[in-house]
Amino acid sequence: MASIRKQRGVHEIRECRATPRGPRQYTLARFKDVLTPEVLDEAAARAHQPFDRDRLVERARARGIAVSRHRTHATARKLLAELRRGMLPEPSLVAQLRGALAAAEEHALPVHLAEAADWLGRSEAARGKALRGLLRVASRVAHSREKRREASPEPFPRFGSGESA
Repeated sequence: MASIRKQRGVHEIRECRATPRGPRQYTLARFKDVLTPEVLDEAAARAHQPFDRDRLVERARARGIAVSRHRTHATARKLLAELRRGMLPEPSLVAQLRGALAAAEEHALPVHLAEAADWLGRSEAARGKALRGLLRVASRVAHSREKRREASPEPFPRFGSGESA
């Protein structure tokens, strides 16, 4: 039976195995924030005992761990990133990829979201680093510009409780 534990800020899926020296815990998979189907696949592949995915998902939710039913498709995102950088695969692989992708259902992605698709599978650390870089650039641009106008004087007179003339 697999269990979930938090170890130094990272969640681990573990399995207890009987050894000649007594029971031992073995780590099947690690994940940081969200339990995804890829993490469950990795844990199931390493498990020596029966692996109950649904029960493990229930335990994760009970512990307050976010669970996603959607795959992240990390390999496909990596391939797309390489293709956008101009790194083409071997011609024999191109033909195989075309054949495999021809059977896949296609959903048109709006043009304005094509660039954003690269960021969907990135880690929070990578997205945060890019955002901080953009904010630094925006700050430098804002500070480098000359002030266009001075603050206008107050349009209405101030009220005061002093003596009137």
